[in-house]
Amino acid sequence: MKASQSRDEIQGEVTATLSEMFGIEASLIRPDSHLYRDLDLDSIDAVDFAVTLQQHTDRRFEPTEFESIRTVDDVVDAVCKILRAQE
Repeated sequence: MKASQSRDEIQGEVTATLSEMFGIEASLIRPDSHLYRDLDLDSIDAVDFAVTLQQHTDRRFEPTEFESIRTVDDVVDAVCKILRAQE
């Protein structure tokens, strides 16, 4: 993922990553999908997902950047913010 990508492109990559990592049908992953309730991720899954996002963005995330993330849309917002800060 790169800062030059649109929000929609980043959303697509986040969705694809969730689908690939956790075997979730991509069509079931919506912006308002709750990571824990709707997608059935647990805390270990969330850490694995954050590590993968770090690899995709070439940026180390601070734990505080992900404390309030609950939905797919929250993830996209956080990734966009982190990428824009790199510019």
